[in-house]
Amino acid sequence: MTQPTLGTDQIIQVGLVVADVEKTASAWSALLGLPMPEITLTDELDFARTEYKGAPTTARAKLAFFHMGQVDIELIEPVGEPSTWNDQLQQYGSGLHHIALEVAGMGERLKYLDGQGVKLVQRGEYVGGRYAYFDSHEQLGAVLELLEHDKS
Repeated sequence: MTQPTLGTDQIIQVGLVVADVEKTASAWSALLGLPMPEITLTDELDFARTEYKGAPTTARAKLAFFHMGQVDIELIEPVGEPSTWNDQLQQYGSGLHHIALEVAGMGERLKYLDGQGVKLVQRGEYVGGRYAYFDSHEQLGAVLELLEHDKS
């Protein structure tokens, strides 16, 4: 019998928490010679249904994405708290926040990671899918994010 796993080996994103997304995106843009990406604000609680440590949170984030082939660089500026993004910024400053994998069957993946002792920290919805962050510092050295995209 095959043991359950995350069901993927596709890293699709590296997330960095930053204090100023506009300034940091401009620096990445200049360094890479790429156009300045659009800066967006995550949805409000009513749509995103964001939960932090099992409770609803109104925290949001400003986001910028650099599409670099298979892997995106995501810049995240926390707006409000509590959130895993704000925790990182307050405790460690700007830097690596997460590595994201694309998955199918988010519910099954949540159960699998819980069984592995990797605890869910934050989750939410966005247009086209959902995300979940896990505190995997002890096991992996960074937050693990799972992204599930809705099928069209």
